[in-house]
Amino acid sequence: MDRDHLHVVMLPWSAFGHLIPFFQLSIALARSGIHVSFVSTPRNIQRLPKVPPSLATFIKFVEFPLPTLDNNDILPEGAEASVDVPADKVEYLKLAYDRLQYPINQFVAEQLPDWIIADFSAHWAVEIAQNYNVGFIYFVVFSAATVVFFGKPPGDQKQALPSLESLTSPPEWLSFPSSVAFRGYEAVWAHAGAHAEDASGISDAARFAKVFRACKALAIRSCREFEGDFLSLQEKLMGKPVIPIGLLPPKRHEETEGIDSSWKTTFEWLDKQEPKSVLFVGFGSECQLSKAQLYEIAYGLQLSQVPFLWALRKPFWAIDDEDSLPSGFIDTTSGKGMVCMGWAPQKEILAHPSIGGSLFHSGWGSAIEMLQFGHCLVVLPFIFDQPLNARLLVDKGVAVEVERGEDGSFSRDGIAKAVKLAMVLEEGDKLRTRAREAAAIFGDEYLHQVNYIGHFVEYLKHGGSNKI
Repeated sequence: MDRDHLHVVMLPWSAFGHLIPFFQLSIALARSGIHVSFVSTPRNIQRLPKVPPSLATFIKFVEFPLPTLDNNDILPEGAEASVDVPADKVEYLKLAYDRLQYPINQFVAEQLPDWIIADFSAHWAVEIAQNYNVGFIYFVVFSAATVVFFGKPPGDQKQALPSLESLTSPPEWLSFPSSVAFRGYEAVWAHAGAHAEDASGISDAARFAKVFRACKALAIRSCREFEGDFLSLQEKLMGKPVIPIGLLPPKRHEETEGIDSSWKTTFEWLDKQEPKSVLFVGFGSECQLSKAQLYEIAYGLQLSQVPFLWALRKPFWAIDDEDSLPSGFIDTTSGKGMVCMGWAPQKEILAHPSIGGSLFHSGWGSAIEMLQFGHCLVVLPFIFDQPLNARLLVDKGVAVEVERGEDGSFSRDGIAKAVKLAMVLEEGDKLRTRAREAAAIFGDEYLHQVNYIGHFVEYLKHGGSNKI
């Protein structure tokens, strides 16, 4: 394969923490003249950012309706992504997702693309790629530290599962100091979540192992400037090419749809604050915080006395927006903080000069977005790879983690302590300096688009020869 007109098919998992990086990679490849077919369901595609008009001829959205299940009542009506379903129903979303393999098989048979770039979830894409002699790449949306922590998947499905204890300390193959590991209370759900066979009939670990074994290379959303130690070790561990594709930072000057006039008051408030003085607070849409957890965060912000802007979606347990926060919280913090319910123009908020730090779940995509602007980070991880990212960010000196008990509980005092350290205390000076320095890496569009994506495009064009 040595072609100028390449066609790549993207197969992301139906969670926005995966759909968005796949979309950003599609945009980056389109900028390099590669034709991309982005495959998902109609409602997921509708909720993605708009493609810049200049790239419209290079990116084609391919919509396949999410197949129905035998019991139509299992998934809520209109549910197509993990954000649309309760956590205990995601396994049924995977079951429906797996049935997309039939229309996708037909599409690949008709199009005969050069490459399929797949997520861990699309284990059935292995046979599709093999049947039609299509190149196959696994795109890892996680940090290199996360992938290295779990190591090379076993070659034999019957090999013994890792123990719970093994998840609570850095792995033996790590050749440098690191605190990247799960706490005891995190290891319980991480182990079950990865290895339990669910309604789809296959565990996440088995999906990953199958995709990994079949792929010609791993493309990973990382860069040597930040994770060089983990990336060097990863290629040795994996025994196949590991291609860092850069961090895919959102372009700062991308065409936007404009900010709704209802946000005028919020931005006017931000304009009045001192530079780098405001803490952005956001836990995304996948973290389903309990009432006790959310209220402790609220009281912690109040205790810290640090100005904040909180983008908050109504929790599943709240009757209405007002019920989402402690009684009187809005009045008590009036002038010192703002709470924005529902969707928020996060990119524009993070770019505002008054924002200096972020309290968030330490999802990898969010960390990249925040460090692009040099924000110091206060991390409070809850699910998936978030705990491993939190430890990585702390090790790199750009974050402080909220203290927790052995059962995972945290207090308002712990929130206030971490926020003050990151935002105002003299002891946090080094943290704030390191975060500003990180912006030079995370916000370098030339580094990520030209160097890293350019290198990946060469790999795609030349069939993954050993020279690249």
